[in-house]
Amino acid sequence: MFFRSIAVLVFSLVLTSTAWSQSQLSGAFDTKARQAYLIDSGTGTILFSRKESEPVTSASLAKAMTLAVVFKALRAGEIALETAYPVSEHAWRTGGAPSRTATMFAALKSQVSVQDLIRGVAVQAANDACIILAEGMAGSEAAFAARMNEEARALGLSQSHFANATGLPDPGNKVSMQDLVTLGRHLRDTYPEYYRYYSEPEFEWNRIRQRNRNPLVGMNIGVDGLVLGFAEDSGYGLLASVQRDGRRLYLALAGLASEKERIDEARRMIDWGMTAFGSKTLFKAGDTVAEASVYGGNVHTVPLVTPGDVEVLLPVDNKERLSARVVYAWPLQAPVAPGQQVGVLRIWNGDRFLREVPLQTAASVEVGTLSSRALDALQELLFFWL
Repeated sequence: MFFRSIAVLVFSLVLTSTAWSQSQLSGAFDTKARQAYLIDSGTGTILFSRKESEPVTSASLAKAMTLAVVFKALRAGEIALETAYPVSEHAWRTGGAPSRTATMFAALKSQVSVQDLIRGVAVQAANDACIILAEGMAGSEAAFAARMNEEARALGLSQSHFANATGLPDPGNKVSMQDLVTLGRHLRDTYPEYYRYYSEPEFEWNRIRQRNRNPLVGMNIGVDGLVLGFAEDSGYGLLASVQRDGRRLYLALAGLASEKERIDEARRMIDWGMTAFGSKTLFKAGDTVAEASVYGGNVHTVPLVTPGDVEVLLPVDNKERLSARVVYAWPLQAPVAPGQQVGVLRIWNGDRFLREVPLQTAASVEVGTLSSRALDALQELLFFWL
């Protein structure tokens, strides 16, 4: 473990000195949000982060996970867009017209198709639509929430938990900004045929026409989803996806003081993310990033490469030092096959983490001779005791 730490430090110094002459210059940016996470989808670069892994009350932001479960069921053939579910009294009272919350005004004891319910959730953030889907698909909201949490674990959303399909007040409803961005990327990348509902400008049901509740969608700034939320303790928040000028950003915010502040801050962060950065290629696909030590092989090292080009976005006025570290479990054990993922490349701009990239072996290493393996064993023993 001691020697592995030394190896990581050496690689960091080498890559830092290589990138230092290429670095640009950086400016400061801040937001009123208590929690924030902004990433560039194409490069995976983290453009801004603040308490991104801190769980907050999800409120209606939980509805993104509700639709993730619905979209997965559609893809699997469990349900169809034409499938119709009844409007129970619980759905009607808790999320419908009597509730005075966001609703699609589904009539009590009527039948509503899955497609219309999706529109109700995506366009109107309708609580009745969420409950109708939950009861129709799983029998109860509690059973549906279990499916939400199962899907969250499968997606690696480690800071989030869901107690119901609506996000209505419950201490079990928690999300982080990092998890929200992961979820937003999953919805768009995995289910483009259903994701499109988020950008519909309006929705009509029960002879009531309602405009998209997300005002960012209609501002012609590239926002095509996803959801807004409010809770007393976590303030006003949102999850947004933006496509503009050939780039896509994902933004999650929470802890804002008003609806106006939420929209103003989101628009300001989006504009900054789209205009204040330039792309830099650090490595081309197949470039050797580092040499990893191999134990018991016919050679002592193997080159590590990235499977694709490694690009980052840097502020156009960046003054920070660009650095990177290679992390792998020293030493690798022979035999080693080419294309085997054995470590990661972590990249920073100053003290700001930008992204993590997988590293693969670029060659094969066969098991060495008895004498070479004995020498490796002796070296490992000496380093261990040191």
